Amino acid sequence: MNNLFFNRLGLAMRAGKVVHGDSAVLAAIRSQEAKLVLLAADASDNTRKKFADKCSHYHIPLVEHGTRSEIGAGIGKEARVVVAVVDNGFAKLLTESQGKPAEVERFE
Repeated sequence: MNNLFFNRLGLAMRAGKVVHGDSAVLAAIRSQEAKLVLLAADASDNTRKKFADKCSHYHIPLVEHGTRSEIGAGIGKEARVVVAVVDNGFAKLLTESQGKPAEVERFE
């Protein structure tokens, strides 16, 4: 699990810049309020196709990262398959931190 990515996702959630739940995320995509959509890697094929098509149509970046449990834990909720970030700054932060290790490593 990429701690930096999920820590930043949690920060965005606490700032009120994350929308979660299928219908809420779809509404954010349609209104073009969503700046980045995060989809769990273990999402079903139907869910993956639905959100990939919507994001493609509305030109919103879609990122598959983490599992539904990791995304849920990152935002302090139960397991979530899809969330949308509705702030350009947080969307950029998450895109930059995807795949990068945390700045501070712990050695035990």
